[in-house]
This record gives sequence, structure tokens and C-alpha cells, in this order.
Amino acid sequence: MPPVQTVQGAVQSDELGVVLVHEHVRFRDEAVAAEWPARYDAQLELDSALAAVSAAKERGVQTIVDPTAMFGGRDVRFMKEVADQTGVRIVPCTGIYSYDYLPHYFENRDVDVMAEHFVSDLQEGIQGTEIRAAFLKCAADAPGVTEHVEKIHRAVARASLQTGAAIMAHSMPAVATGPRQVEIFEEEGVDLARVQIAHCGDTDDVDYIERLIEKGVYVGLDRYGLEMFLPIERRNATAAELLRRGHAQKLMISQDYCATIDWFPPEAEAVFESQGAIRKWSMTLVFDEVVPALREQGVMDDQVVRTVFVENPARWLSA
Repeated sequence: MPPVQTVQGAVQSDELGVVLVHEHVRFRDEAVAAEWPARYDAQLELDSALAAVSAAKERGVQTIVDPTAMFGGRDVRFMKEVADQTGVRIVPCTGIYSYDYLPHYFENRDVDVMAEHFVSDLQEGIQGTEIRAAFLKCAADAPGVTEHVEKIHRAVARASLQTGAAIMAHSMPAVATGPRQVEIFEEEGVDLARVQIAHCGDTDDVDYIERLIEKGVYVGLDRYGLEMFLPIERRNATAAELLRRGHAQKLMISQDYCATIDWFPPEAEAVFESQGAIRKWSMTLVFDEVVPALREQGVMDDQVVRTVFVENPARWLSA
């Protein structure tokens, strides 16, 4: 298999070890941060990232896939500092995280120009560094697959075809974006075995998820702790049923945790927790509670753990 790019350089896929496939060491609005940097506490952000990643490392995690793209405040220098200090590999991406908005720069250029930008990140380096992206990221959410969202997906697909890079697509099962996202990738000729449809665990409609799996994609059960989208008990029931149906080789389990996120003021976290919108959201919840619960149900043993957390991420990133 080809090597996988990390912020510290390329490694062989069998060196990735135990992988959390969807976590963010920092998530912020890059425009706000650029214009009003004093509104951010750089040391607090770093300390929070180090604490979260170190806690994951204590549970055996060796690699974190960080799908922070444009509009999420991607900063590969920050990622590398976290990786250097913790000893946990961090796998970066390229792409655009948008539910509809595009800057005029991209709105007024064609899809192939956008794809060229992604290819540059994959082949040359990100943000003036020699750190190369390992995969591509796009998103569709409540507005659905809008014209701009479709443009991003097609650019991601074309960059994947040029480079062989894997794709992660943020989805919203509540408005059933997944099938259309997969359809676009099919239309562009992407190998669907290189595609992961994230956030499928936000629904307990197992048949919906299974129809995506039948297309050949991986599915992310990757928002554990975000009770606002689906409580943990229903997430576990969904995961258990998918495992019973024999889909272990197509599942990715993670938390979509953000060590810091600027979408809300800091005091909002306690409010969300008290209202049940989040619950023990962290980079360790899946190891502290989810894996034990699935073991108790008899659907996860050591080999299934290896399949989900070691083999699937390595195969998706490097096949």
C-alpha cells in the first residue's frame, strides 16, 4: 500500500496503529482569528489540544485523522506542534468545509481550478510548508447538496482521481444527503472504496446506512458524545446491528471532538452538558464506554476492534 501523509511526514499504513478517524485538535473561524487574533488564547488552545490527544494516547491511540479543512481554521503548523509534543501522529486533509457559501474567488472559477488547489496540497504542501494532505474533505448539511456544495464535491472527486487520495464527506442523515453525495462521486468516476461518508451514526435508520455501505463506501459512526444529534444508547444499538449484519469492514468509529471550537462562547459547554446536548464529549468516550458496551452485547471482540480502529482507516487512507 502507498504511504500515508502525516504532519510529521509519510509513514507506511501499517505504522498507523490504532486510529481515531474523525477528531479536531482545534476548530475555529479562520477569518475571525486572522482579523481579531487577540480574541483567541493561543496557549489555552494548545493546552486543550495536548490534553485531549494525550488522553487518547493513554487509551492506546497512535494516530488521529483530523479533517479540519478550509473554514475550520486548518493550521498544519499547529497540528505538527501537537503531534511533536504528544507523539501521536496527525493526518491532515485538504478541501472546503462549507454547507453552501463559497468565496467569490472560487465561485467565479471553474471546478477544475478548485481541484488544482486541492491537488497542490496533496502533492506539494499545505500553507507554505512541506506538510502534505493525506485525504480530501467536503460537506453537505441542512441546506442539502446545493450548487456550491456540489461544486466542491466534484472538485474533491477530480482531485482524488488525479492523486489517488481518499475522500471524507461530512453528511447529514436527517436530510439524507449521503445518497446524493455518493451519486456525485460515482458520476465523476471515483472508486467508492476510497470514500467515507461521515456522521452516518447521527441516525438509527440502519437500512439507510446499509444502502450506503452497499454502494461500497465506508460509513462514519463518528459523533459519539454529541447527544443533540442522537443519544449514545441509540448510537450503540445502530453500531451493534450493523456489526450483526456483517459490516465491520466498512465502519469507522470516532467522536468528532473539537479540543477547542469557537462556534459558541466558552460558557456554552456547561449549558450544553446540563441540557443533555452533549455528554462526556471527548477523544476517549469510544474507548471508555462504547467499545465496552459493544463487547457486552457480543458484537465486538479483539478482532473487530482491530478491524474498525486499525485495518479500516489504514485501508481507506492508502488502498
